[in-house]
Amino acid sequence: MDEADADEELDPAHSPAGIAAAWRRERPGTPTESIEIVTPLWRLAKLLADDRSRVLRAAGIDAATLDLLSVIRRSGPPYTLSTREIARRALVTAGAVSQRVARAERDGLVRRAPGATGRRTVLVELTPEGHALIERSVDRVLGREAALVSSLSEGERAALTALLDKLMTDVRRRTTPRSR
Repeated sequence: MDEADADEELDPAHSPAGIAAAWRRERPGTPTESIEIVTPLWRLAKLLADDRSRVLRAAGIDAATLDLLSVIRRSGPPYTLSTREIARRALVTAGAVSQRVARAERDGLVRRAPGATGRRTVLVELTPEGHALIERSVDRVLGREAALVSSLSEGERAALTALLDKLMTDVRRRTTPRSR
């Protein structure tokens, strides 16, 4: 956290409640009920993302490669998925998967093979090097993130998880374009 961030946290005018109060004062009637939820979520997301980036750098892996290797590792033995399944599980485009797989293959972390169902299906498998890297990396990342939420009790984590899931489901429903 830099000095500007620290100063902002100490100044009540920059707190979510202070921001909401300022908007109510300056623009009565402006809806401000989201500020004390959305602003801390944005700030927390930035802190978590910055911290994760530092942990990944120290582990010698980037976020895209972590995502690719994690998706394959979580699939279970034989740690092989089609590129289509990787895209579905990672919530990225086929093009992004193709780039990630090509880079990981160059680095010796995965290997590609044609699928049994046809030439258009490409399977991606972890190599021993890829398996070892994801094992080391996931422990560092998840261990660090567990430490970051350790101030919450088990009950608080469960309550927060449920509330975030409820909010995520509703926001996704409201923001996802509907097909006609």
